[in-house]
Amino acid sequence: MITAIHTLLYSDDPDATRAFLRDVLGWPFVDAHGGWLIFGTGPSEMGVHPTGDEADGEPQKVPAHHEVSIMCDDIEKTRAELAAKGATFDGPIQDAGFGRTATMNVPGSCQMLLYQPRHPLAYEL
Repeated sequence: MITAIHTLLYSDDPDATRAFLRDVLGWPFVDAHGGWLIFGTGPSEMGVHPTGDEADGEPQKVPAHHEVSIMCDDIEKTRAELAAKGATFDGPIQDAGFGRTATMNVPGSCQMLLYQPRHPLAYEL
């Protein structure tokens, strides 16, 4: 029986990334062994996006990849709270159609999308 989804972030500085997830995002964790932290990320859901689409009448193609996004119920408040703890963001909050978004920088790793969804929530099922 499948019991959960386990996501991975690859990092050039795992200690900085783990500290960010622990101290800035405030995620609970277990120490799997010797400082290798595994984080509880709360409810989850998974969407599947096409690699091909059309924008402004032009075909668009992206490589198949994975993406980690963090959902919230009030993006202005959540962004301000995270920024007060040291999180940085690339650009302002934007309307992405499916929700309002902000791109958050993760130390030692990549970026995560913070978003306030407009779509029905699967994690409540």
